[in-house]
Amino acid sequence: MSANSPAAVVVLAAGGGTRMKSNSLPKVLHEVCGRSLVGHAVAAAEELTPGQLVVVIGHMREKVAEHLAAHHPGARAVVQEEQNGTGHAVRTALEALAADGIELDGTVIVTTGDAPLLTGGTLSALAAAHAEQGNGVTVLTAVVPDPFGYGRILRDEADGAVAAIVEEKDASDVQRAIGEINSGVFAFDAKLLVDALAEVTTDNAQGEEYLTDTLEILRRAGHRVGAVVAADYRDILGINDRVQLAHARRLLNDRLLERAMRAGVTVVDPATTWFDVQVSYEPDAVVLPNTQLQGSTHLGEGCEVGPNSTIKDTRIGAGACVSNTTADGAEVGDLATAGPYAYLRPGARLARKAKVGTYVEVKNSELGEGAKVPHLSYIGDATIGEGTNVGAASVTVNYDGVNKHRTVIGAHCRTGSDNMFIAPVTVGDGAYTAAGSVIASDVPPGALGVARAQQRNIAGWVSRKRQGTTSAQAAAAATERDGQGATEA
Repeated sequence: MSANSPAAVVVLAAGGGTRMKSNSLPKVLHEVCGRSLVGHAVAAAEELTPGQLVVVIGHMREKVAEHLAAHHPGARAVVQEEQNGTGHAVRTALEALAADGIELDGTVIVTTGDAPLLTGGTLSALAAAHAEQGNGVTVLTAVVPDPFGYGRILRDEADGAVAAIVEEKDASDVQRAIGEINSGVFAFDAKLLVDALAEVTTDNAQGEEYLTDTLEILRRAGHRVGAVVAADYRDILGINDRVQLAHARRLLNDRLLERAMRAGVTVVDPATTWFDVQVSYEPDAVVLPNTQLQGSTHLGEGCEVGPNSTIKDTRIGAGACVSNTTADGAEVGDLATAGPYAYLRPGARLARKAKVGTYVEVKNSELGEGAKVPHLSYIGDATIGEGTNVGAASVTVNYDGVNKHRTVIGAHCRTGSDNMFIAPVTVGDGAYTAAGSVIASDVPPGALGVARAQQRNIAGWVSRKRQGTTSAQAAAAATERDGQGATEA
């Protein structure tokens, strides 16, 4: 916590979100660009390094608490047993801190758990203005193209302070024309907030404690109510239904893509390209159309990803090429290639210049430098040595119905097409295996492994067993043709 950090940030995330129409997921756990709504709120708050970070939860509290513990262990979850309004939620958070002997002194930021576009920078600007202006409370506002439905900000003409916030239903025609609206995000003096909350009543249509009532309480007590206008009005957009969720996802994705492009990444078609917030990259990476980069994916310098690829929690090396590929928890080394139509599952690791080709699936396996699996194969629980080429239509048979077993193919091997490697099995360095072989025993280094039945041909079988078929006719014609050729010779 720095000298300019707030004493606390309180994130309000207890609401039910009924307009999301979800029976299994609370609103604040719906995701936008790889992070939950409440996760975005907490991440923005964490940028301020507050002394205390409290998330007030209520609806489906167990799921929200579990999510916070897994992804944001530094945030403290406080349960609002009954959702009695925003003022009650903040009071619940402060009382929980007080019960642990934590008395706040300084600025308290109150924000919402359903505004994924709100940034740490905007919150920092709010906190700085609050301190500089010496306000009792400072409201984060925005000037929006369509203010319908929002509370309007009425300012004092003399000094620009907030005189009141009037709700849509209570506003006059003149007031409805005002474009500056309340975001529901505030900066308070901690001690004044505690005192003001003690005066909030439930004397309203909803019978709830409204946090906004504290503004009038503090104003009557002689404290200035200030306002800071968000630089980008979209920062304050909240999510109430899935239409707004999709809109926020599009807006945030555009921000992420712009940031990447300005950092030197070529995004050929931003309209069909999606980034999660955790994605990282280096200059001169190229992302082709219809590509989704998810989780902690990293793009190395000069790599090319796409088109038509979904890449999750995967590291793509410098100069690598990944085309028409699905990858999850994989690693593609420098100058390596994958696809088209490859599937890299968790634990797939391709070393420098390795190749995984068309319709190849790799799971929990390592390919050494320059190793190649070009066509139509499954490589699971295997180690493939450097410079080895695995023939088309090969399978490492790793599962016996109970346990998984490992296949090891050494360096500079040449395995034939249509090979089955019955794990556990080892093919030594420099060894070959014949096409069509079922390799169930180890092959020594430099040996040729052959495991297939001796071929035999039964002459005349088609003419006897498949009389009248086109196959029999073709065979008879070929026999006659071959016989004439032998006579002429």
